[in-house]
Amino acid sequence: MFLTILALMLMVLLHRGMWGGDNKNGESDKAGKKFFNSENEFRPAEFMHFCSKMLVKEPKEKGKSPCMILFCSFEQQFQFIELAKKYELPNYINLVFRKNFSSQVLKANMKVVGNCEYGLIFYRDKLPKFNNHGQMVFNCMDWKRDTITPRVHPTQKPLSLLKELISLFTDEGEVVIDPTAGSGTTLLAAQELGRKSYGFEIDRNFFNDSKDKVLSCYQPDLYQMATDITKFKNVDLW
Repeated sequence: MFLTILALMLMVLLHRGMWGGDNKNGESDKAGKKFFNSENEFRPAEFMHFCSKMLVKEPKEKGKSPCMILFCSFEQQFQFIELAKKYELPNYINLVFRKNFSSQVLKANMKVVGNCEYGLIFYRDKLPKFNNHGQMVFNCMDWKRDTITPRVHPTQKPLSLLKELISLFTDEGEVVIDPTAGSGTTLLAAQELGRKSYGFEIDRNFFNDSKDKVLSCYQPDLYQMATDITKFKNVDLW
């Protein structure tokens, strides 16, 4: 059973960037600085190698293949596309996430400001599982501000966006893995959708905050729990 779950695994990868700009031009005092101390420990090639090994072989059935989703800056897309080819993930679909706000508010009187984030879907040969239910899905998706989930990480992604991606590429009961878990919102989204999830985080502060403030928000479906318990009671144990 566990191998079947792994064969249908979705990798949700949250890559981290840097604050851009120059604070001499009236921008934030965070301009040009790194998000956190562990930034120097991120090695893109090792990261892609690790992910390619975690992503299991494609099954024979069509429409059941796993994929890897990567959030990154516009410039980083090209580096990761080339790295993915080296680690047997030659195919990709680009993603654009459109916000109705911009973090570059202090540049508003200087230039056209950015309101988009970028991402990539990597896969091997067969197109990945795609739960679109016959509906067209555009590669430009809305990034809705998350005002409910506690914010514990500078590059934290909206819970609604992660749930949309997980719903598209996995089925209930399958596995979602986040090798750079950060805030833990990927794990929370997976839990709320009935998926199993595993996360990795090297920063102990982020780990503690995600465990104590984000993952503690999970409210299980009591009706589903009662249904599962009823089914369990009706099963003979040997």
